[in-house]
Amino acid sequence: MGSNSNNCTHSCFLYLAICILWNCCPNLIASIAVTENQSTQRYLPNVALGDEQIKQMIKGGGAAPINWQQQQRAKHQVIDVRTELAKLNTTYVYQKAWPANNVKLGAVTAVSFDLAGNVVIFHRVDRIWNQRTFDNSNMYQERNKGPIKENTVLGLESDSGSVVYAWGKNFFYMPHGLSIDHEDNVWVTDVAMHQVFKFPPRGGNGSPILTLGTAFHPGSGKKFCKPTAVSVLTNGDFFVADGYCNARIVKYSKQGEQILVWGQNSFSGYSYDVAPVNFFAIPHALTLVPELELLCAADRENGRVQCFFSNNGTFHSQYHNPLIGDRLFSVAYTPAAGGQLVIVNGPTAELGISPQHYNEVHGFVMSMRTRQLVSKFGTNNLEFRNPHDVAVTADGNAIYVAELNPMRIHKFMHKSLAKPMSLSVVKASSSVNDSSTATTTPAHHRPSGKAILVASLMLLFAGSTFALALLWARRRKRGCLPFGTHNRRHAWEKTEGFKLGGLLDRNGFEKLEQNASDEEQEQETTTLSQYA
Repeated sequence: MGSNSNNCTHSCFLYLAICILWNCCPNLIASIAVTENQSTQRYLPNVALGDEQIKQMIKGGGAAPINWQQQQRAKHQVIDVRTELAKLNTTYVYQKAWPANNVKLGAVTAVSFDLAGNVVIFHRVDRIWNQRTFDNSNMYQERNKGPIKENTVLGLESDSGSVVYAWGKNFFYMPHGLSIDHEDNVWVTDVAMHQVFKFPPRGGNGSPILTLGTAFHPGSGKKFCKPTAVSVLTNGDFFVADGYCNARIVKYSKQGEQILVWGQNSFSGYSYDVAPVNFFAIPHALTLVPELELLCAADRENGRVQCFFSNNGTFHSQYHNPLIGDRLFSVAYTPAAGGQLVIVNGPTAELGISPQHYNEVHGFVMSMRTRQLVSKFGTNNLEFRNPHDVAVTADGNAIYVAELNPMRIHKFMHKSLAKPMSLSVVKASSSVNDSSTATTTPAHHRPSGKAILVASLMLLFAGSTFALALLWARRRKRGCLPFGTHNRRHAWEKTEGFKLGGLLDRNGFEKLEQNASDEEQEQETTTLSQYA
């Protein structure tokens, strides 16, 4: 009798536990759906500022008067990024066989064109930027390795991708930016040396004809701190994005004399969904818009492009789209189709098992007139992992993307000019297109920790229900049923025998949506891109 009483008690407790679990699961599922689409501030505020302090910050930015607080996105606006990305056209076709197979590369950090039309790239050979590369004072910690012993600058023929020329050995420590001016001079930045260099066409004899900054000594004023990019006007004046530490743009005369400085670091101070103009969170790349006399900068961690009048640095406009996300690594301009910006974003910087912003890494084409995205592009799966720089031809027919990992330079041709793809590539592309219409993308997105937890709980519920059903069937015969019911008929009491599906809705359990990103891959790519 005591044994029957204990069994009854255990059965009751089990029944109550299952009821509680069943009530809690929908709430947990709902909470996951909310965090997938919530819009939150991108940066945690370091300090709380009052209205007067905020006004002073804006005033100190040197920007044209603008009430940027009113231009913030609505806090409760929800955009289905996945769906909107799927709607974007793909107007550029990946040239998988380019460059030639014998081209060995390290992390590719920059790409540009020389006057002969060759594709010129800057790469790090065997150097990797990681947490130990710099100390807290931005001092380079690996000088003992010496300069990179192999050529870091390669000129590739635009059709075949074969190496036309190479230079830059035994000089650079941590390559970053490269651009070529209207006289075919080559401008590069080295973040380890904290310097900017101007070389004659194709590197000349390997010695720079202009050097700015103090080698291995970061600073401000006439010094740099991890400069990222250079852009040159036709009159010889040039701009330097002094990117990772000083978060400013500096304009120089042709002779290298400082003319103008603007920009402040938006990593310090109050956090807003849209940063104020003239504030940067790493100005990472530069491009010129000659028709409008503008200089545009990729404001990397603010996920936007800011454009300024090139004569005086006054703010002109900014370009952002929620589909690009919160990180924008590079931008290039083409006058094609009335003026377009070609953009590459980057992997999300959010950590954890469930990032709050859905993110896909693509190249994007944005109309400067409408500020709308025109199309997207990427490798065979239409996505990148760690793109770092982008260049586009003046006619807009070809785009090149430099990627850190995998260590590659990618070529894309406008679909009106692209050569027919091989059968294997067509199959790969069609399979990607088919999978993009599905509700899940298991090839690139594994379940988040919460989704796995919910699935586990649901399986536990099913197993517990099955066990309870067996216990209940056995205890009926002994007169031991929860709540003292003997005559109630249930799904498992039907003459055709017990069926677990009778306990559920006719459609069974609702399929869980696996939206979360691949956690392991995300952390790997974030580490690489943070130190880029």
